[in-house]
Order: sequence, then structure tokens, then C-alpha cells
Amino acid sequence: MRNQASRSLSLLAATAVSAASLGAISGCGDQKDAGGDTEVLAHRAREVAKAWDGSTAAAAWRAGYHPMGDVVQLPRGGLRSQADKQAYQDHNLALRGTMPNTGPKNGQVTWAGGRSLTRPLTGAAESYKTLAGGRTDGKPHLTVTGAKQGEMSVATNRGPAVVPAWLFTLDGYASPLKQAAVIPSPLPRPPVGRANDVPGYPLNRLVQIAADGRSVTVVALHGACDDGPVVDVLETRGSVVLSGSVKHRKDDGGNCTKQARLQQVTVKLARPVGDRVVLDAHTGRPVPYKPPHGPSPSWS
Repeated sequence: MRNQASRSLSLLAATAVSAASLGAISGCGDQKDAGGDTEVLAHRAREVAKAWDGSTAAAAWRAGYHPMGDVVQLPRGGLRSQADKQAYQDHNLALRGTMPNTGPKNGQVTWAGGRSLTRPLTGAAESYKTLAGGRTDGKPHLTVTGAKQGEMSVATNRGPAVVPAWLFTLDGYASPLKQAAVIPSPLPRPPVGRANDVPGYPLNRLVQIAADGRSVTVVALHGACDDGPVVDVLETRGSVVLSGSVKHRKDDGGNCTKQARLQQVTVKLARPVGDRVVLDAHTGRPVPYKPPHGPSPSWS
């Protein structure tokens, strides 16, 4: 086990998590020994790795376009004021003008070495809607005055890629806000089902893969009656399987509250991720990348 926990992000009320996960955590008084059942977790991780390694699902994953980093790039130098930052986080954008109503239906995702993939694109108006949607009446907001076609770099399951993007002009900013226009590839059908009889909880999301590929940071769940999350890792030639659990469950006589916490955990790896699939042992699926703010490049 190689992990390093960082600051707590938020309570469950502030982040969407499955009802099943919440139910599991609310019973923390009854599951005080789950965190110590390492062999059950290790066995499950081996099952997931065996199912994925060499599978058609893994081949489809590596052949697709799956964003593993932000699909939005803020103007050069970032947003200048706290009010603008809050407006972006709250999706408080106002449109002054019109969006282009024409554009290519498909575009090329291009990786180093000339590898490419043709994928369908979203239109400017549809792309704008994923950024906006908040309340602008009497609240600080960002004003979008136009959009044009361009491109940007996105971290993906196959390394950095250059993708078509919409470049939105913001009032008061010299450089645009960019959003990738490419629709991600569908997630291949996992070759292993979800496990509901193993200790611990599914991971909430992937935060980032280090630039050198030698660590991954995820958001893990834990309860109010334990000492925090633990994320164990099983590395194989084709996959990186992460298993989320908790340490030192406390028996408080049944007074455990139904409170769940989310916390970042950085897991160090023996070698770079490369094109290996980063998997959640509980769900048997790739761990989805989801940014804390802005639209999610969801492929799950």
C-alpha cells in the first residue's frame, strides 16, 4: 500500500455520490472491521485485473478518446478576480450576442506520432450550455460575447492530444476560454461486474495523473466514525487497480452519524501509468475523471 492523504474536500452534501455508497457509510458502526479485511480487497483487485488485462474492453479503451484532464482551459493567466472565479464555479455566464449555428459534425483527435481518431463534435450553443446555467440576475457573472472554432490540448487515456475546441470570448479578457468540442468515446462494457460484498467504498473520482505518470490522485470516501480513507494499489502489465477502504473504524455504540466525507488520496506507483487502465476494484470500471468545477468530460 502506497498512499498519501491530503486535505478534505467537502461533505457528501456538496458532491454527488451514489445512494448505495451513502447507505454503506451510514452503517459505519456495523462495519468497524471492514478496513482490516485486506485479503478480501486484494482478492477482488486481482479478479478485476485478470478480467481486464488482455480483454476486448481494454483494447477498446486504448483505441478510444477518454479525457483524463480538464476539457476547459481558462483565459491566459486565469480568471483575474475572486468574483469572476466564483461566477465560473457557479456557472454564472451571460451571453451577449449569438453563438455560431454552423460547424463541422466531426473532428480529429491527434496524438503524438501522428495517431488520430475521428469523433463527433458538439456545436457552439450546446458547448456553451455546459458552461452556463447559473443565475445571473444581480449576481457577479462572466459575459460571453462570441465563439469561434479552434483547438486545445487535453490529457487523455493515450497521453496528451490536440482536439477541436470552441474558443469563447469573455468580456474584459484578451484571450479566450476554451472548451473541447469532441464527444468522448463510449466506455466499453466492463468484463467484470460490480462487487457489493467487499469492504470499503468505490472511489468518487480521479483528480489527476502526475506529469511523470508515477502517481495518481483520487477522491475517496470515508465516514464520520473512522480515521480516514486508504487506497491500495495493484499494478499489472495492463492495469492499475485501486481499492478504496477506511482505517480504524470506531465502535461508538451505535452513535455514528450518517455523515460521509470526501478526501484526496495520492497513490504512488512502481512505474508510470502509461496506457494502462486505472480501475476501481469495487465497480470494476475505469475511475472517471471529474473536475471540481466546470463541465465533466464524462465517459462513464
